[in-house]
Formats: sequence, C-alpha cells, structure tokens
Amino acid sequence: MRLFQIRDYRHLFGAQVIALFGTGLATVALGLLAYDLAGPSAGAVLATALTIKMVLYVAIAPLAAAYADRLPRRLFLTLLDVVRAAVVLALPFVTEVWHVYVLIGVLQSASAAFTPTFQAVIPDIVTDKAAYTRALSASQVAYTMESLLSPVLAAIALAFMSFNVLFVGTSVGFVISAILVLSARVPNARPTGQPRAWDRVTSGIRTFAATPRLRGVLALNLVVASAGSIVIVSTVNVVRDELGGGQSDVAWMLAASGSGTLVVALLVPRLLDRIAERTVMTAGAGVLVAGVIAAVVMSATGTVSWALMASIWTAIGAGTAMVVTPTGRVIRSATTPAGLPATFAAQFSLSHLAWLLTYPLAGWVGTAVGVTTAWSILGVLAAAGAVAALALWPRRTMARGTGAVPVPAHEGRGGARRALDVALPVGVKSGSGGAAQSVHRRSTRRASSSPAYSTPGRTRR
Repeated sequence: MRLFQIRDYRHLFGAQVIALFGTGLATVALGLLAYDLAGPSAGAVLATALTIKMVLYVAIAPLAAAYADRLPRRLFLTLLDVVRAAVVLALPFVTEVWHVYVLIGVLQSASAAFTPTFQAVIPDIVTDKAAYTRALSASQVAYTMESLLSPVLAAIALAFMSFNVLFVGTSVGFVISAILVLSARVPNARPTGQPRAWDRVTSGIRTFAATPRLRGVLALNLVVASAGSIVIVSTVNVVRDELGGGQSDVAWMLAASGSGTLVVALLVPRLLDRIAERTVMTAGAGVLVAGVIAAVVMSATGTVSWALMASIWTAIGAGTAMVVTPTGRVIRSATTPAGLPATFAAQFSLSHLAWLLTYPLAGWVGTAVGVTTAWSILGVLAAAGAVAALALWPRRTMARGTGAVPVPAHEGRGGARRALDVALPVGVKSGSGGAAQSVHRRSTRRASSSPAYSTPGRTRR
C-alpha cells in the first residue's frame, strides 16, 4: 500500500506539516521579538529562551513517554496542540524579556510531551518497513520544507505587516493540527509491562546506553547541535549587525539553510536503498564539521558576505538532513515495538541535551567575546562528536550478553549485509532458559540458515 493511502497517516502527516509551518513562522518572529526587546543582546536573549526550551525537553520527554501507555494518545496530542495555540497567541503582547521566558517555558513543555508521543504513533500506523522508511523521509521533508518555506513566507509577510502577526499564524496552525489529530484513529501505546515509574522513565536511556548504533546516534546529535546552533542563534545578529540587513533578510538567510536540508532530504531515501545508515550519517557529520570550520574562517578573516554566508548555511542544512533523516529508521531497527515510545522519547531528550550545551555557547559566548570564539568552540565539539560516532558505532557489531541480538538483513538492492543490534526490553533477564537466550537462539538459528550470514555472532555493517 502506498504511504499516503493510509488514511490515519495522511491526517497525522497533515497535522504535522501545518503545525510545523506555524512553528517556523514563530521561530522567525521570536528572533525578531528578541531583537526588538534587547537590540544587540538579542543573541543572548534568544539563547536563553532556547536554553529554557532544551531544559524542558530533556526533563519532560522521558516523563511523558513513561506514562504514554496509560493515556489516550489522541486526546493527549489534541490537548497539547490546544495549549500551544493559546500560548503562542499570547506572545505578541509581551513587553518584557522575562515574559518571553515564561511563555516559552509553557509552550515548550507542551512540545516536549507532544513530539516523542507523535513520533511513536507513526510506526504503529505504518507497519511496513519500506513504507515506514518513506514515512521517515516524508517527515524530514516536512521539517525541511518548513525550514525553507517558512522563512520565505515570513519574509514576504514582513514586507506588509509586523512580525507579531506571525505568532497569530502559528496559533492557527496548532488549532488545525488539533482538528486533524482528532480526525485520525490513533492507537494507544502498548503496555510496557514495567510497574515502577523510574524503570519506565529510564528504559529508553538504558536502551541507548546498551546499543552500539544508538550510542553512535548520541554522538551525532552533538555534531548536529553544534552546527545548527550557529544558524539558529547567530543568524539574526550577523545579518543585521554585520551585513546591515533587515527583518526579511534574516528570514531569507534561514531559508538558505533550509534549501540545503530540503534537497538532501529528498535524496536520502534513495541513498538508504543502497548505502548503510551509518555511512550516510557519518558523511553528514563530516559535512557539518566542514561547514562549522568554514564559518569560523569566514568570521575570523572578516570576509562575511551574503553569498559566502548563504553557501555555508546551505551546507550546514544539507549535513543536518544526512544525519537526521535516517535516525528514526535506526531507532526502529534497534528496539522492540513495545520499547519504541521510550526509545523515541530518549532520543528526543538526549538530542536536546546536546542543544542545551550548544545554544548557550552560541548565544552567551558569542555576545560576550564574539562569534569567532563561540563558533570555534562549537567546531571543536562538532569534530569530537564526529570522531566519537565512528568509534561508538563500529562497522562490525558484536552481540554480547543481552544488550543486542544480531538480526541479518539485506541492505537495499545491492544485498549488502546489515546487522541490526536490537535492544531487548528492559527487565528481560539472561540465564538458563531465560527469554533473552531464547530470543538469541531463535535469531541465531534463523541467521545461520540464511546465505547472507557467515560468522555466528558477527555480522558486517
């Protein structure tokens, strides 16, 4: 079945796209609001607002996932959309910087609960692996279309109206998203079988710690955050203070990054038919590191120009798509269906922990001592993350203990072998006659009978 023939997915995808475009308009407006309230210190204000966002994402996402199997997910998602619509509608009326911080805190608390819950719903609706890969790509294309078109729409709108009106567009988007979610049949989460709240909260994080490929994803999160924070935090000040641009010019520069993300996101699904996720994602990390280095050189040599900055921003957008697009596919292949909500929530929380580190560096350090120093520190972090990803996610994956089960699978048309280190549910114990050994024996028997499997316990990535 074609992906968009699935009615419930179609409605949820529509909800995602509309909410994303509303959020994109608000992102542009928030940067301009910060500049309106704080002037040259806008970078520090924006960094503080984004830091509040990251703290809440890190803290709330695992809690939401822990209780996801006890809540009606459709009603929960709808309520969170309504809360976000109300908060964004209040942003045009703020007159003090601290008002921004309070409203951003409420808004991002709702988003921190919404996003991982939404991500965990999709594999329950799109059960075919190939269709799910396309769903991941469609989701990333939606994100990239938003990052490209929202600034363009904002630039056009700002030629005729105040940036405060963009917040109204965001609120309307959240309301429409809520209506579409209500119109879809959203299955409730599978029971995790974990009675203790602490086990439910930490199960996804422990899955990441026990699974080699997910440890690699953690390192790649740092690369994405290091490069992305330069674009998100620093664009408004560089464009307005160094290039002398206006409000719409900020939006167009953000659109340059989005264009790179869009083009690559459209190509990645075809690449994943032939090339391993690890190869695509680590190559994307290399592109991001090169982009940050280029940004540092541009700033240090005083050669900031419209064309050069747009080129670097485009490269950073492209590298981001190479890393982010396959991530959901890696997570799904590395855990069990019952563990998906917790693992998606862990990725959401842990990835934003990286942003929690990089946003203040880009904003506060950039404001205090200059963007060259701030970007240099972020470049070091990006390079360290790329190297760590190569070490933590080796080409050869050994299954040891109960942390991973080797599942051979063909990779695309070329038939290259792939190891899926699938984390067992937290609480499954090994031992004679245990469930883990039973799973391992069944997997090994299936694998040993497959012509693509040559060495027990070891597969090639």
